[in-house]
Amino acid sequence: MLMPKRVKYRKAQRGRMTGKAYRGSSVAFGDYGLKALEPAWVTSRQIEACRVALTRKMKRDGKVFIRIFPDKPVSKKPLETRMGKGKGAPEFWVVVIKPGRIMFEVSGVSKDIAHDALRTCAYKLPIKTKVVSRPDIV
Repeated sequence: MLMPKRVKYRKAQRGRMTGKAYRGSSVAFGDYGLKALEPAWVTSRQIEACRVALTRKMKRDGKVFIRIFPDKPVSKKPLETRMGKGKGAPEFWVVVIKPGRIMFEVSGVSKDIAHDALRTCAYKLPIKTKVVSRPDIV
């Protein structure tokens, strides 16, 4: 699963997910992409599930580009622990997704296969998405 090799701070604050994604909002590497329509945290497990679904649907033809990377640690306190005694240990890693962000891209396959694969990938994610293509592809 994806996670940073090292980080400056072990624990992060939750932050806010307001606004739109201006960076990473156009299809840059592949021919078709999966665009987020709402904000969310996407975990490294969900990214891996999408990657597996894409490569299986495309029958290992073409190329998959993952445009997101989980670099935010999410900490949790153990179950049935009393309040206080500091912040919990980091449990998993997430990426903050804002509306408009292209998360996955595919190239080297037909339009039907790409749409089918990206739609299958969308089922693995906790947000609404839509399949988009590069402007020069009809």
